[in-house]
Amino acid sequence: MKLLIVEDNPSLVANLFEYFEERGHTLDVAPDGLTGLHLATTQDYDALVLDWMLPRMDGPTLLRALRGEAGKDVPVIMLTARAELPDKIAGFRAGADDYLTKPFALPELEVRLEALIARARGQRRQRMLTVADLSFDLATLEVTRGGRSLHLYPACRKLLEVLMRASPAVVPRARLEAVLWGDDPPDADLLRSHLYELRRAVDNGFERKLIHTVPRAGYRLGEGVDASGIAAAGDD
Repeated sequence: MKLLIVEDNPSLVANLFEYFEERGHTLDVAPDGLTGLHLATTQDYDALVLDWMLPRMDGPTLLRALRGEAGKDVPVIMLTARAELPDKIAGFRAGADDYLTKPFALPELEVRLEALIARARGQRRQRMLTVADLSFDLATLEVTRGGRSLHLYPACRKLLEVLMRASPAVVPRARLEAVLWGDDPPDADLLRSHLYELRRAVDNGFERKLIHTVPRAGYRLGEGVDASGIAAAGDD
């Protein structure tokens, strides 16, 4: 684990370093809230251990900035002497994933961190869609094929997500239109234009085509033949 400890008590920091480094973990420390926020937003950590009462910026304020302005979803456990229920509720509402009160046992902190990190990694895997050599990271909106980054407009990203989630099934035109325009699709066939742009981004330059038209049915994303059993064709 790579951890950021945001804590202004030198004795506690020393105990955390001694315990976790002996077990092969890597730790950084921030003695105040502003330094903690800077490190948390500019570096990658598996988890944060965060005190409530800190110089320059308290823990809940740091958390709200981390979750809101910075958009960081790194797991955070609050480690604090504030043990009253209203404090716990405030900590969770600020964005904490777990809450442990002082005094505490170091092995309990370790297993709580391991559980938070394992859960976060599982959630991140769920946010990654993959079909063949095409990948779509729903968290960062990055789309790659064969290691090459693809640029997609927002409408194309929406269509791609639906097609990848359904793959290899056929997605009807009506469903794709609803994704873009709800119950009020335009009179012009703009869906065809968006799919043309999506196909150009995803398939141009690649021998295997992934986006296929299934006549009188819709569209599908995947390899092989289409749902009608005929060889996958180009756009209609």
